[in-house]
Amino acid sequence: MSQSISSSTKAEEVVSVDVSQAKTLLQSGHQYLDVRTQDEFRRGHCEAAKIVNIPYMLNTPQGRVKNQEFLEQVSSLLNPADDILVGCQSGARSLKATTELVAAGYKKVRNVGGGYLAWVDHSFPINTEEEEPSAN
Repeated sequence: MSQSISSSTKAEEVVSVDVSQAKTLLQSGHQYLDVRTQDEFRRGHCEAAKIVNIPYMLNTPQGRVKNQEFLEQVSSLLNPADDILVGCQSGARSLKATTELVAAGYKKVRNVGGGYLAWVDHSFPINTEEEEPSAN
């Protein structure tokens, strides 16, 4: 099922929060939607009790392309009524993803300005999923 972005939804309608606000919101139960690639996510992501990784862009041999199943994948895991923070590496992809989610009816979604880089700059807790090197 394909959904298109309403031409009336503009980035100005998207609510953005800085990483300090995001950290507080995560502690109060907001869900975190990390829209970076799976490799970026595995290398490190913000520490959050409820975190989901659904890439907005996919790496292909031709370069990065938009994940055409993004909305479908999000809707299979998150409800439009959920409190959701959307983050990426620096804030650009998450702004696009948040704009698309708002157009699709997600009312309580916010973009995390500055993204993971700002999170790290603030020395906030992170998790990594890199495999440990074997001891052999």
